[in-house]
Amino acid sequence: MKSKIITTLLASIGLFAVAGAAQAQTAVDRVYVIDSRGEVAMSGAGLCWRTGFWTPAGAAKDPAGCKCDKDLLPKEVCEPPMAAAAPAAAGPKPSGDKITVAADALFDFNKATLRPLGKSKLDEVVAMSKQIKLEVIIAVGHTDRIGSDAYNQKLSERRAASVKTYLVSKGVEANRVYTEGKGEKQPVTKPGQCAGAKSKKVIECLQPDRRVDIELIGTK
Repeated sequence: MKSKIITTLLASIGLFAVAGAAQAQTAVDRVYVIDSRGEVAMSGAGLCWRTGFWTPAGAAKDPAGCKCDKDLLPKEVCEPPMAAAAPAAAGPKPSGDKITVAADALFDFNKATLRPLGKSKLDEVVAMSKQIKLEVIIAVGHTDRIGSDAYNQKLSERRAASVKTYLVSKGVEANRVYTEGKGEKQPVTKPGQCAGAKSKKVIECLQPDRRVDIELIGTK
């Protein structure tokens, strides 16, 4: 059956350092987020999501280490003599689309409390999650450059937490939602595009940087 990743971009929130490993993590010390099918959870950019326990040594022992971080591991780990190629995993593979929604749709400027419009947008995410066999929801938040790095990092994390809390309140399993704040580290605007001190004009110019990427990963 055709698989599909549905990716949605919403307000300034966050996720990547998913320190709380997936529900499928077992007693074997896995250092990557594993979904209920036993597959490594992947970002829209094709990168494996690491748990907070990730180390190069742990990756060398993890069955997915060579798939996810081959360049960081000793050659003999991923290319042992006489190693037979592993058979391709059976079953549907995810693919995806992306939708961008401004952070301002979810929160007021400099706030982490969901607006009514923001809740409406997240209701759409919940509805989309029910149309697939959901594996995980990944929320990565971003802010603009106004304010200190530390403040913006915390703001993006608080917004991520608000989104997760709302999704869980609507029936999404908590252990399927991962969040991380990226603060102001990954702007969409180009350097010098919104020059000047804080002002209404600059705030409006920086609006594209205030966003969140929400990925729904699963199969149909």
